[in-house]
Amino acid sequence: QVQLVESGGGLVQIGDSLTLSCAASGRTFNPTYMAWFRQGGGKERTFVAAIKWANGTPYYTGSVKGRFTISRDNTKNTVTLQMNNLKIQDTAVYFCAAQNRDVSVYRSQDYDYWGQGTQVTVSS
Repeated sequence: QVQLVESGGGLVQIGDSLTLSCAASGRTFNPTYMAWFRQGGGKERTFVAAIKWANGTPYYTGSVKGRFTISRDNTKNTVTLQMNNLKIQDTAVYFCAAQNRDVSVYRSQDYDYWGQGTQVTVSS
């Protein structure tokens, strides 16, 4: 089965940049979508960004559009989330996810594999 491991989280100040990476391993890896979700303040896990694996088409939630960039290297089975101009409300645990079926980009329940998460903390 597929395993996902996130890295790159840390403590930064508002306005700073941070890059998260997700490395996938498994016998085969050819997902429909790879995505980033986040969970902060004890609230529900929410969609951040996703990328269609085949052609690289990106998807973003409105609050990060223009600040975050998702990309993938399908020769290395990695996905990256470059986060710029970070805000306090970006503080959360960020999870990498993979979806095998082409169901819905934005819903966490439609993803099949999950990483353990990496903490991002943005301070003033």
